[in-house]
Amino acid sequence: MTVTTDRQRQVEDELVKTVLASFEGTPDPRLKQLMQALVRHLHAFMREVRLTEAEWQHAIDFLTAAGHITTGNRQEFILLSDVFGASMQTINMNHEATAGATEATVVGPFFVDGSPEIPLGGDMAFGAPGEPCWIEGTVTDTDGAPVPGVRLEVWEADKEGLYDVQYGDGHTAGRAHLYTDDQGSYTFWGLTPTPYPIPHDGPVGRLLEATGRSPLRASHLHFMATAPGLRTLVTHIFVEGDQLLDCDAVFGVKESLVKRFERQTAGTPTPDGRDLSGQSWSRVRFDIMLRPQPSPDRST
Repeated sequence: MTVTTDRQRQVEDELVKTVLASFEGTPDPRLKQLMQALVRHLHAFMREVRLTEAEWQHAIDFLTAAGHITTGNRQEFILLSDVFGASMQTINMNHEATAGATEATVVGPFFVDGSPEIPLGGDMAFGAPGEPCWIEGTVTDTDGAPVPGVRLEVWEADKEGLYDVQYGDGHTAGRAHLYTDDQGSYTFWGLTPTPYPIPHDGPVGRLLEATGRSPLRASHLHFMATAPGLRTLVTHIFVEGDQLLDCDAVFGVKESLVKRFERQTAGTPTPDGRDLSGQSWSRVRFDIMLRPQPSPDRST
């Protein structure tokens, strides 16, 4: 349906003005800006597509379902933000590119506080199924100086495409934290990343199916790097050659984060002498450069 009369346009315009005016007294200037911009854009969308009452009710039902399926280990609204590219766009705007600094990407819905600590060279898989992978690198600041004592949180899915929290039995696997040494270096064992679908048994999955989109994520390993005086970095590394790099369900891939995972045949000696009992394995290097903390009046 299209608007055909000046009177109809006037009625709709007046409502927008009235709603905008209702936020004029908002004490916080930033909150006022956000709410009024939201009103303008939301009403513009509704008027552009001539949203029907049935469609609006369907949207409300969708959001209600997203709330009902959300738990402590399953955040449907993060998935919704991710598949609309809103999570990545927020990251892009708040983590402006700095020459050499490691780029950020989405945290995803499966980060969990309280991961176990492992030593340098330790195994974060904790028995999760998959091909072993040796990960090594150095953390520096933007001046190139090594940063000791950086806390690295690492987490990933197993070869079945599942994170530990998706099993529902309370076990911990495929996640840990460790600290860089005095030279800013780190090493640990993980799993060679494999593709997996984001949870698609809920409303976000039904949305993807209705729009002909895949729920698959490109193979990746999550990192979170934290150090005093430096900006916390949340990022992934992706597997070079993965066919999903150009169609990641949450738009999280950045070219600088695509790394070569070098496959090693069974029997190839490991860097730390680990006996893999005839298993193949892989290795990858990921050097991280952290930016300084932003000044208090800037978010980037």
